[in-house]
Amino acid sequence: MKYSQNQYNQGFSICALIIAGVFFYWGISAFLNIVWHFGFNWMGFVWFGLGAAILGSQIAALVNRSKLRNIVLQEHRHNPNISVEEISANTGISVRDVRAIILDLKANGMLRGQFSSSTGEAKSMEVVPKLDKELVTQEKSRYCSNCGTPIESENAAFCAYCGSKL
Repeated sequence: MKYSQNQYNQGFSICALIIAGVFFYWGISAFLNIVWHFGFNWMGFVWFGLGAAILGSQIAALVNRSKLRNIVLQEHRHNPNISVEEISANTGISVRDVRAIILDLKANGMLRGQFSSSTGEAKSMEVVPKLDKELVTQEKSRYCSNCGTPIESENAAFCAYCGSKL
């Protein structure tokens, strides 16, 4: 799997699926015109090919997203106290995408723990089996600009939830 910049954040789009559907519709309509008018319309192949290419790219984006999630989960399994920057350096995934992946994994209940608010390193981070999902509630005060998590400590330099610098 080859990673490109911001692949996780900008990979999948519902709009692209709608556009692929339009191209498929135009392609099928052109094929039906061949049957009804006994002529050859090569544009049906073009429209159908464009729809297939867009649909294929969206399927590949979904597959890559799950692979990137598994890579970050594996990094946390090997070293539960690894920081976001270390994951980025080890895997080649951008820091922005690593943060987005960690937020998605925590939202899905697959990753549990917090980041140190002073150093940004993960503390007590654990990979949760799919059957054991538990939500963690936190007190309200300041909020992280990256993920919206309330910040408990007044002298925190890093978010305890996503690890981003405050």
